[in-house]
Amino acid sequence: MGGFRAFLRAALVFLTVELYLVCCDITDGNAEHLKREHSLMKPYQGVGSSPTSQWDFWGSTLVTSSYVRLTPDERSKQGSIWNTVPCYLKDWEMHVQFKVHGSGKKNLHGDGIALWYTKDRLHPGPVFGNQDQFLGLAIFLDTFRNDLHGMDRSFPYISAMVNNGSVNYDHGRDGRSSELGGCSAEIRNREHDTYLAIRYSKGRLTVMVDVDDKNEWKECIDIGGVRLPTGYFFGASAATGDLSDNHDIISMKLYQLMVEHTPEEENLDWTKIEPSVSLLKSPKDNIDDPTGNFRGTPLTGWKVFLLLLCALLGIVVCGVVGAVVFQKRQERNKRFY
Repeated sequence: MGGFRAFLRAALVFLTVELYLVCCDITDGNAEHLKREHSLMKPYQGVGSSPTSQWDFWGSTLVTSSYVRLTPDERSKQGSIWNTVPCYLKDWEMHVQFKVHGSGKKNLHGDGIALWYTKDRLHPGPVFGNQDQFLGLAIFLDTFRNDLHGMDRSFPYISAMVNNGSVNYDHGRDGRSSELGGCSAEIRNREHDTYLAIRYSKGRLTVMVDVDDKNEWKECIDIGGVRLPTGYFFGASAATGDLSDNHDIISMKLYQLMVEHTPEEENLDWTKIEPSVSLLKSPKDNIDDPTGNFRGTPLTGWKVFLLLLCALLGIVVCGVVGAVVFQKRQERNKRFY
């Protein structure tokens, strides 16, 4: 039994290390890998319309020393801010500090913020202040429910969409037909800082949130089979309608992820990749899933390892318990003779 206990201890230590690595998969913001040319930070130097500016803005956007306000708490406003430098990183992670606040009471505010990684920039439109049928990735922080039949989820709601330019965002159904995954998050009128992290690495898109003032990331979206090209632009936009809010961006910090790729991947022209997602569920599946989460992706390596380890431990424990029970029963039977 001593050897078995040692095995269990070793397995638990290894399992703890694996879980630690998984939990810490989102970068802690190592300044060494911060890409300043793609980052928006106080005091917002390099923001403007000059030829040397790294960020440009449009519409109702107001740049102050403390925040970039995409829209004020007024009706029928649109605003956006865009990085002027195309991003050629294959693996990256964007940390966004934001604030959504206003005087509107429950269910009387809107519409929300969108975060973009797209081919085109500064193209105003109906999708949270940006164009429809875009090419690339969008993360929507939607604060207003349009679909009164979709009562299986609460708002504000965060969702992801990848578009090759052929799909329209369906406002009437809160984008549900084109949604890849999502989660509800209380992001509005919080007295503490609120954050969102978008990670894209080796074909996997992960969105994490930190909105509860616990200084820890909580998984919102995890999608495999995502293909995004290089050379696109980062941006943020927001819009109000009959209802309104202040939509503020405090910072957008982009980090390069140091990831090894196969020779085939390295030789691939990543600028020619068409935005897409493999193993997609049908729109009906997205509608029927109350959580809106994407479940059709293959298991990652660490998940397979954990499943196998748990199965092995279960078999060993059952075997040991069975042997002990059998031995006790034999001893009891001997006492009756």
